[in-house]
Amino acid sequence: MSIDPPSSIPLPFTLTVTGHIGTHIPWTVDAGYDAVTVKDDSRGVSPQTSRRVTLRDVARIAGVSHQTVSRAINGKGEIDPETRRRVLDVVQRLRYRPSRHARGLVRPDTTTIGLIVADVVNPFFPELIAGVISAAEQRGWKVLISTTQDDPGREPELLRSLAGQVDALIGYLFQEEDVIAEAVEGLPLVVINRPARHPAFSAVEVDVRAGVEAAVDHLIARGHRRIGMIDCPAASDPDRRDVLLAAAAAHGARLAADAIVQVEQSQAGGEAGLARLREIRPDITAVMAFNDMVAMGAHRTARRLGLAMPGDIALIGFDGLSFGELLDPPLTTVGIDKRGMGELAVAQAERLLAGDTPPTVVAPTRLLIRGSA
Repeated sequence: MSIDPPSSIPLPFTLTVTGHIGTHIPWTVDAGYDAVTVKDDSRGVSPQTSRRVTLRDVARIAGVSHQTVSRAINGKGEIDPETRRRVLDVVQRLRYRPSRHARGLVRPDTTTIGLIVADVVNPFFPELIAGVISAAEQRGWKVLISTTQDDPGREPELLRSLAGQVDALIGYLFQEEDVIAEAVEGLPLVVINRPARHPAFSAVEVDVRAGVEAAVDHLIARGHRRIGMIDCPAASDPDRRDVLLAAAAAHGARLAADAIVQVEQSQAGGEAGLARLREIRPDITAVMAFNDMVAMGAHRTARRLGLAMPGDIALIGFDGLSFGELLDPPLTTVGIDKRGMGELAVAQAERLLAGDTPPTVVAPTRLLIRGSA
């Protein structure tokens, strides 16, 4: 049965028609929103407390994310056939129909990925972004990019905003997982450079252990036993310090508590960090920085203090940013394939959209020996 609203009544308007799904569930059509409202009379729910069936209701009953429901309804390809059948069975049983507004948000034949990074100016992120875009284009997908401008407090707002516009999200995020989970509300999400402890998320991690251990092995082989670190505790990856401590201890080169200084994640932080280390522990002969941005600041301080690298102080960064090759001497660093990380993240998103729950994938690292260590 179909009912057309009178042409003299502007949309949206509400027209309620009551009937039954099978012989059990009374339903109501809300013509203004082209959806179905379910009320369960068997539970004594009055018409005043009935509500419109939403896409999230379908997702809950089918046991999938609301974006998977959207993909099944719109005939998008990246979904397991059995998952699609289960979703469409629930859609038919509830007689759910997407709202006119929702149908206009995303073209049915286009998959869109949202990407959130901390700062597009930070040299780490352009290569990551390029990897995401490249992998998405290979699949005929689109990418929406947003930045928190180095303010993790903006992450929930951005996640909620993008969730209404995309099919899946990829994020280099710092907030706690329960905060992230509440903001994405079931949207497929791939987190980068952190473990995925939430069952609905997937992750692309960095092989921090292998990279840091290679750096420590290199320093020990060059005769360094008094090693320090410029750490960034506010960053999303706390493992670098812990792995450094364990790797150094394995060689009998234990780091004293005052051999680790904590700074903000910036060049200025690196400058201040090395200056502080030189004051506290002038006996230290080698320093590992949390990342290349911090290492570049430490490099600048070393030059300002007249310290020769690697003669007076050896310096190692982490990330493998290309600008490190332009320093004098060039920066030794633990390299990450950032473009590859972006490509892996898109592949993880593809599996999530197909209804799979992929295990975490690990991006490899390798020590790039240059002139500073």
